[in-house]
Amino acid sequence: MSFSTFRGGIHPPESKSQTEKKEIEVLDPKGALIFPMIQHLGVPCSPVVKKGDRVLVGQKIADSEAFVSAPILSSVSGTVKEIGSRMTISGAMDTCVIVESDGKFEYAAEFLPHKDFKQLDRPEIIRIIREAGLVGMGGAAFPTHVKLSPPPDKRIRWIIVNGAECEPFLSCDNRLMVEHPEPIIGGLEICLHLFPEAEGIIAVEKNKPEAISRIQGELSEHSAGIRVMPHSVKYPQGAEKMLIYTVTGQEIPPGALPADVGCLVLNVSTVSHIWNAVTNGVPVLDRIISVAGDVVADPKNLAAPLGISVRELIEASGGFTEEPAKVLSGGPMMGMSMRSLDVPIVKGTSGILALSPRVARSFEESNCLRCGRCAETCPMRLQPTSLDKAARLRDYASFESMGGMNCIECGSCTYICPARRHLTQLCRDGKAGVMAERRKQKEKGENR
Repeated sequence: MSFSTFRGGIHPPESKSQTEKKEIEVLDPKGALIFPMIQHLGVPCSPVVKKGDRVLVGQKIADSEAFVSAPILSSVSGTVKEIGSRMTISGAMDTCVIVESDGKFEYAAEFLPHKDFKQLDRPEIIRIIREAGLVGMGGAAFPTHVKLSPPPDKRIRWIIVNGAECEPFLSCDNRLMVEHPEPIIGGLEICLHLFPEAEGIIAVEKNKPEAISRIQGELSEHSAGIRVMPHSVKYPQGAEKMLIYTVTGQEIPPGALPADVGCLVLNVSTVSHIWNAVTNGVPVLDRIISVAGDVVADPKNLAAPLGISVRELIEASGGFTEEPAKVLSGGPMMGMSMRSLDVPIVKGTSGILALSPRVARSFEESNCLRCGRCAETCPMRLQPTSLDKAARLRDYASFESMGGMNCIECGSCTYICPARRHLTQLCRDGKAGVMAERRKQKEKGENR
């Protein structure tokens, strides 16, 4: 069997042995639940409850009238304790709704099951998905109802379910595929009902043989039009543009979207939640999170309610064996360093990674060696060392002209650099600088 791949990429240690065999455990919250208003790409939500209100499981507590947004629903029943500013997992401050759980888990009646989704038309399915608060659960957190509403002139030929999970340490998607393949396939069938001309492909890296076997076994009982596609193990195989290329051979031009080449890409957890929302009437209340790292006493895969604190996840995993040098939200390649454990998980939280000084080593930069390794590994075919120079000089025009805005911030260039240059961070800074310059130019134009 041949496996698809893409140009560039790297092979960091997988480090998945801590959690890949750990079954998903349901975690009940102990403290108050904190719900930030920014849990998706797009317009932030605003609270629709007030202090003192009693809320139920699945009740909407925040929403926005904007199309590119997604409502936030309570994962517990209880009382709104406060609405105020709190630190979020990124370290930024955000308005949050704080709910004190009553431990009863009484469900709201807004959602009703629809066992036969084929009896529902497109607007109704899109409405259900939107009201369920669904966003991309792979980390990007783009509202799912928006992704499933491409312009009418875009013919969708492939719906790709992303089960690559190429980030080291993380196993939450793998465990979902192994333990619960049925809702993944069911969610994909709902998407194919929306796009009847499309082919459904579940893409999984070949280092997950049990997941591949489980999904293939389940597919034997379903209709045609869906297949599993094993992929070579290489980082960043799970990046949207890389996955589209390896599945279809289509390259997304700069500035274009997957729908422009006939594709939609959804994470395995996202399609599972689509099935749960449409057929069972259950909105997004929790997510599976891998808690791992060399200083975690008992690494686990936890089905945790949204709004629970990172500290509770660490405590449920046995705590730390020693003081970590770094705690990350996400994996080691694209995760963000956290300033506190007393912050809530959100829809896009896929992992909590705690590392010792021996693993999370920090190196000082040295001069670029002009070795070209960063360019060889860059999956977007950029010149990271040139982008690094432009960003340091704040020459954002040159940064943009060299394609810097196409950087997917995968971290491959930083990983491979023998001079320990902070290439990814400088590319991130360069992109932020370009966006700031664009805003300035727009403001100037509006003020004329």
